[in-house]
Amino acid sequence: MSSLNLDDFTDLIERPDGGVRRDAEARRERQIVPPGALGRLDDLGEWLAAAQSAVPVRPIERPRMVLFAGDHGVAALDVSARPAGSATRLVRAVLEGTGPASILARQLNVPVRVVDMALDCDPGELPADVVRHRVRRGSGRIDVEDALTQEEAEAAFRAGVAIADEEADSGTDLVVLGDVSVGGTTPAAVLIAALCGTDSSVVTGRGGLAIDDLAWMRKCAAIRDALRRARPVLGDQLQLLAAVGGADLAAMTGFLLQCAVRKTPVILDGVVSAACALVGQRIAFRAPDWWLAGQSSGEPAQAKALDRLALEPLLDQGVSVGEGTGALLALPLVRAAAALAAELPEKPAEATEATEATEATEKG
Repeated sequence: MSSLNLDDFTDLIERPDGGVRRDAEARRERQIVPPGALGRLDDLGEWLAAAQSAVPVRPIERPRMVLFAGDHGVAALDVSARPAGSATRLVRAVLEGTGPASILARQLNVPVRVVDMALDCDPGELPADVVRHRVRRGSGRIDVEDALTQEEAEAAFRAGVAIADEEADSGTDLVVLGDVSVGGTTPAAVLIAALCGTDSSVVTGRGGLAIDDLAWMRKCAAIRDALRRARPVLGDQLQLLAAVGGADLAAMTGFLLQCAVRKTPVILDGVVSAACALVGQRIAFRAPDWWLAGQSSGEPAQAKALDRLALEPLLDQGVSVGEGTGALLALPLVRAAAALAAELPEKPAEATEATEATEATEKG
């Protein structure tokens, strides 16, 4: 019998401090730049203040990019532009600093952590700190079999929780979250379609490298078949992740929820992290208040999930390469919001009093 009770997250997760947010809004009204003139940066600054429970908001000084990695058996159906089982190459590129996310992270001075949950390679091929949480070698082909056993799903979920605790304990003040996978957008689309009550054609996208029409049709069929397996277990989120998710998605879901428990803000990347966020919302409805949508990747399933989560992407550059790249691009925007909220000077007291008197006269 499992000792993991997902209902506990509902009790453990609190919303960001509403009182602090009101204080941040009041401070913003006193600053020399009129409220609203900075657009969404105002909202971002106030959200950060509430998340940090601090006015003025503190700068983002210790961000970390965390990437969960895995291979998905469904990639054997040629639903991805990359060969099945080749995610290890992408992980090596990240570790060697030649992947797009690694290059951006270097420019932004953000350390990168890669967590192998289910890569299809010998664990000896990668550093020990990367593979120490691995649950299995590759995830099952979800159109005909479960991605994981129930025990593997629980182990992956617990690994994600443990990694969130490690990051919070080390002082990480914001996480940029992404995935490194081959075939990962297919289980992500299945989860989103199942949780949003829609069919496969609505959520099937072209993936990170824009598959052709034939591959799109194969992917659509795989999602359709996996959906038939997902619907009977919709009431049990861990069982859902075992049936049609994967070890990387289960770990990412646990990670997101525990970040919310530990009051660590997270920037989501693409469709995979959006799918895990949607599962997380089903487990604990307050959890999405701790997450930002970094970017719109152009995947229809991501748009569907973000709409359900009531999260509006910060950027729309169509970055679909994965690996947290799009979310990382949003980090400077979040840092800018924090700096403006903290450093814009306030209006002189007499100017504030004159403004208040004018407003009172107009109301009278």
